[in-house]
Amino acid sequence: MADEQATQEETVREIRINPIVPTQSVLVTTARGMRPKQAEWAAPRDTRKHVDTCPFCTGNEHMTPPEIATYPSRANWKIRIVENLYPVLGDDRQNPNFSFGLQQTIDGYGRHEVIIDHNHHGIGLHEMSVEHLAMLFGAYRDRVVDLYRTDERLRYVLVFKNFGPAAGGSIPHTHSQVIAMPVVPDNVQAEMDASQRFFDKNHRCIFCSLIDEALTFEATIYDRESGQVRRKLDVGQYVIERGERFIAIKPFASRYEWEIHILPLHHQADYRAVTAEDLTDLGRVLKRTMSRLEAVLGGVQYNYFLHSLPPSNAVDDGQESFHWHLEICPRTSIPTGFELGAGLFVNTISPEDAAAQLRNVILDE
Repeated sequence: MADEQATQEETVREIRINPIVPTQSVLVTTARGMRPKQAEWAAPRDTRKHVDTCPFCTGNEHMTPPEIATYPSRANWKIRIVENLYPVLGDDRQNPNFSFGLQQTIDGYGRHEVIIDHNHHGIGLHEMSVEHLAMLFGAYRDRVVDLYRTDERLRYVLVFKNFGPAAGGSIPHTHSQVIAMPVVPDNVQAEMDASQRFFDKNHRCIFCSLIDEALTFEATIYDRESGQVRRKLDVGQYVIERGERFIAIKPFASRYEWEIHILPLHHQADYRAVTAEDLTDLGRVLKRTMSRLEAVLGGVQYNYFLHSLPPSNAVDDGQESFHWHLEICPRTSIPTGFELGAGLFVNTISPEDAAAQLRNVILDE
C-alpha cells in the first residue's frame, strides 16, 4: 500500500484552482521525471541570546530610532517597536500625484515600522512561549488600530515577517514589520472582491465554508472504466492544528510546498476585533504549527503576513464575506522562469502529503 501510494504521489500532475481567488492557480506536479527546482538551504540560525553589535538587542536601543511602543514596559521590554531606518514608504516627502498620458503616480506616502519580536536575539517562533506570542500579536493589533485611527489617508496596514535571506530577512534578530500604505494591495483586493462575489451568490463566507469542508467533508472518486479508487478526500486531511478558536489548514491549492493558513474558527473579518482570549489561542496554534514546520524542515526560511479587512465607509462592506487570516509561506525553493513568466506557482510536493507529514509530528504537550 505504501509503495502504491508513493507511486501515485510521484505521478500527480494537475492544475489546482484557488477557491478563494479562482483566477489564481497552482501547478501541482510530483512526477519523478520533473526537473526539480533549485532548493534553498536551511537558514543558519544564530541562537545567541545577545549580540553586542546587533541594533535590536537589549542595551543597544541607541542604535535604532526612538521606540514607538514597548511591551510589557519600557524598562523591561520584551517587544519593542521602532520606525524603519530604510522605509519603503514615509511622510518625509509630499509629492503631488500626477498623470501624463498612460503614466500615473501616487505619492509614496505611508508608514514603515519594525517590531522587534523578542529581546532574545536568536529565539525562533516555535521556541517562544504562548504568552509571548499572544503579546506579539496583540502588539500587531495595537499598531493596526493606531495607524488607521491617526491617519485617514492610510488605506491598508500590512503586518508581515521575513525570516532568512531567501525570504528577505536582512537582520538575524527576530523581527516583524508593519507597512501602512495609501492603497489596498492588489492581492488583498482580489481576495475581497472574490469573497464578496461568493457571498452575493451563496450568502455565506467562503473562508467559513472552507473551514467547514476541512472539518466535515470526505469523498471517494472512482475511475469510470475500472472502478478503482482514483482519489480519496478524508475528513481533516488538510487540518494541521486546531485550537478552541483557531485552525491551521494546508491549502488545497498551495503555492508553496509547506504553506499553511491560520484562520479564526468563527467568522471574523477585521483583525482589530481580536480579544485577549483570541490571542492566547492564536499563540498556541501558531507555536504548534511552527514547531511542526521546524521538525519536518529544520531551519526553514519563511514569510508570514496578515490579511485583514481594511476600514470602509460602508458599514457592512466585506464584514460578512471576508475572513482575516495569517498566511505562512516557507521558502524552500527558488521560483523558475516558467513561474515568473506564466504567473503560475509550481508545487512539487502534494499538499496532501505535506499535510500528512506535518500532522504526524509528535509534539510535547
